[in-house]
Amino acid sequence: MSNEFQIVYHNLDQTEAINDAVQKRIAKLQRFCDQIITGRVVLDSPHNNHHKGKVYSVGLEVHTAIKEVRVNQEHHDNHAHEDLYVAIRDAFDAAERQLKSVDKKHRAAPHSKNPNNFEIEAA
Repeated sequence: MSNEFQIVYHNLDQTEAINDAVQKRIAKLQRFCDQIITGRVVLDSPHNNHHKGKVYSVGLEVHTAIKEVRVNQEHHDNHAHEDLYVAIRDAFDAAERQLKSVDKKHRAAPHSKNPNNFEIEAA
């Protein structure tokens, strides 16, 4: 699998520290799920409210061989998301929960017959 992730910044500056935090979370997801094909992380600071402070949102798409997982963390009233790193953590934790759910369902589903398991009949 190619495991390519795109990181997009909206309304905030790209820094090495933010990139490192996102890359560490991507690596954790990839260790957990080896079915990831591609992904996209969107970091946004849409609201510059002087009364509530700057609240970050993180969007995350993860494409696996089985399913596409989407997470959109837009908690405008969540003061914890005034910290970008907390917003990143919450988005990736939500994605991990969804991937675990998909993985559980996939493992529980009956697998199709393996083409290598066959019987030979004598003629």
